[in-house]
Amino acid sequence: MRIPAFLRPVVLTLALTGCTGGPSIDSALRIDPPSREVTSSIVRPDASVPGAAIAEVETGHMSDAGMTAIAEPDRVSTPALEQVAMITPPKPTLRPKTAAQGTVYRSRFGDAHPINFGKVTPKHHAVHGVDVSRWQGDIDWVKLRSRGANFAYIKATDGIDHIDPMFKTNWNGAAKAGIRRGAYHFFFWCRRASDQAEWFIRNVPKVKGALPPVLDVEWNHQSSCKWKPSRAEVLEKMQVFLDRLERHYGQRPIIYTAPDFYEDNLKGAFPNHPFWLRAVAEHPSKVYPGRDWVFWQYSGSGLSQGVDGKIDLNVFHGNESAWWRWVGKVAG
Repeated sequence: MRIPAFLRPVVLTLALTGCTGGPSIDSALRIDPPSREVTSSIVRPDASVPGAAIAEVETGHMSDAGMTAIAEPDRVSTPALEQVAMITPPKPTLRPKTAAQGTVYRSRFGDAHPINFGKVTPKHHAVHGVDVSRWQGDIDWVKLRSRGANFAYIKATDGIDHIDPMFKTNWNGAAKAGIRRGAYHFFFWCRRASDQAEWFIRNVPKVKGALPPVLDVEWNHQSSCKWKPSRAEVLEKMQVFLDRLERHYGQRPIIYTAPDFYEDNLKGAFPNHPFWLRAVAEHPSKVYPGRDWVFWQYSGSGLSQGVDGKIDLNVFHGNESAWWRWVGKVAG
């Protein structure tokens, strides 16, 4: 269609206006889409995930206990999620690579149910430690350290509204006794990962010298949440939680897990995250073939002065020199 002569100057003016950065009709009418919670790996420029189609969902799964399993707002295709857990997140801010070396106390723990682990036993490891929660009651941390607790992981939170009532007492007590300590979160599958991450951040202080935070993922058959997510859903939720904590604390979180959960979900996943493995009947190399680990939980029936009842026992994968190098790298 030809433009009448008297309209040509007007059209030319409008065209020039568009070319010089003025607002177009399209931009004036454009409505930005609502923000969505996605794994940060998906939106990183270097995280190329083929076919990562994102769709907003509003679904849930009703449990036998009448609870609704809260799905993450965004879902990614299963193949894409599998790859998300393989992507290396950007490294956090580097900390000093050396740490002042203190005293490593040799293990003098007992065990109510000792296990023969074969050629490589917990005693072959130089650095032992514990993990605790409210169930250990009042702890004499100075005495516990002298018996071999060189590090302690302390239960902090689970879900979006529960904090271990002994967390602050244990957190402060371990520090005063000179024990390297960190906090862990027990994941609740019927709640959003982002909400659980914020709950942990709200309750666990960011302090120099603390060990990296831990995400505890396992099947809890006594939980009120009866929903059992798929592997893809598990990986998505874990990625959201891990990425949020890493951004806040500047430390790559550690993943704690047990054999059945690992078999169902974590084989080959998260190769760039450190693992803390539960193996109370056999060495981790037999239970988790091919998986590197930083901590091995070898007993849930430990005995020690300073604690009434049983306590979980762990070892660090390395000698004393490796321990101090690792502490200097991750905790300063």
